[in-house]
Amino acid sequence: MRLHRNLCFAVIDGLTQIFNEGQYADKVIQQLLKRDKRWGSRDRAFVAETTYDIVRWKRLYAEIADVKAPFDRDNLWRMFAVWATLKGIKLPDWKYFESTPTRKIKGRFDELSKIRIYRESIPDWMDELGVNELGEAVWTKEIAKQNEQAEVILRVNTLKTTKKDLQLKLQSENIETETIYGYPSALQLKERANVFKTEAFKNGWFEVQDASSQLVAEFLDVQPGMKVVDVCAGAGGKTLHLAALMQNKGQIIAMDIYESKLKKLKVRARRNGVHNVELKVLDSTKPIKKLHNKADRLLIDAPCSGLGVLRRNPDSKWKLEPEFIENIKATQSQVLEQYAKMVKPGGKMVYATCSVLPSENRQQVDNFLTSESGKEFTFVKDQNIFAHKSGYDGFYMALLEKKK
Repeated sequence: MRLHRNLCFAVIDGLTQIFNEGQYADKVIQQLLKRDKRWGSRDRAFVAETTYDIVRWKRLYAEIADVKAPFDRDNLWRMFAVWATLKGIKLPDWKYFESTPTRKIKGRFDELSKIRIYRESIPDWMDELGVNELGEAVWTKEIAKQNEQAEVILRVNTLKTTKKDLQLKLQSENIETETIYGYPSALQLKERANVFKTEAFKNGWFEVQDASSQLVAEFLDVQPGMKVVDVCAGAGGKTLHLAALMQNKGQIIAMDIYESKLKKLKVRARRNGVHNVELKVLDSTKPIKKLHNKADRLLIDAPCSGLGVLRRNPDSKWKLEPEFIENIKATQSQVLEQYAKMVKPGGKMVYATCSVLPSENRQQVDNFLTSESGKEFTFVKDQNIFAHKSGYDGFYMALLEKKK
């Protein structure tokens, strides 16, 4: 591979924004990809994947390059040189790469790869937390898997098409997919591609949604005609899946504290041909009180640490703080306590997170079941999904039923 100056400069600019200005990697990369209209798909892939790679391995590369945050541009070029050397890419004779100790880089990599915090490039506190909650063996496997690039998974919109027809349609646009056993609505791309430019996407035939995330709506056991509430709907990936499972019949009330996210859901719902969703901004407790004892089904896709989706958000390794995890656990128990009141007797609810930590998952459910509101519920079943076992995102879901 030959390095091109303008593409490398884009990566360095992106890393400056992510590491030094605290910007989110996905947003930075979206902007970078608009930088030059002449870039082809390979150029764009280089910029996106290289930026994500260096973000993912920040601690390891910084240690090898012997640089410390905040990183100036020279430091970032040194980390870039480490990345290129470890990838076996020949460094051009640019001033940024003068006196790069190639042999030393490889030796230092071999040395540091024996230590998990460097090998998996994670903060000390996160490593300690993972070991404490999951044990050495499980955490070692899980964090290694969380450092692999995530596959592109689609969820077929059954309101508009079938899995087979979507496969054929994408094939006609030179995108090959395969089915995944045990995931009824999922298709996996054989090679990465920009699926958002396809005719099939514009026609609302699919959404991009990880295979583990697709299990959550299925877990809620919805039927056409029900009244379903999704209280942390966000931009609505699971809401739209629920609508498809309900065949557009009945009512889904999608709630979120962020109006901007619900506006995105409105656009997506239109494209998906979904018309049984009502949007509600949670700016007070009024909408919750109005629905006390009214919902057949309730989905709480709770705010969490996101430690099950580090493959997708490698920059969150550097943004997360131990205090945030403690605070989010308090929020999770409040959300369960407050929102569970919407479930009617005989109704069911799912509590879900994209975390792998028991303290955010089963422990929250157990605490809730001993609380005043929780005494009205019985535990039906739960599922822990680990990336190292499933190959997809880490998730947790628990199904509870309200006593009649």
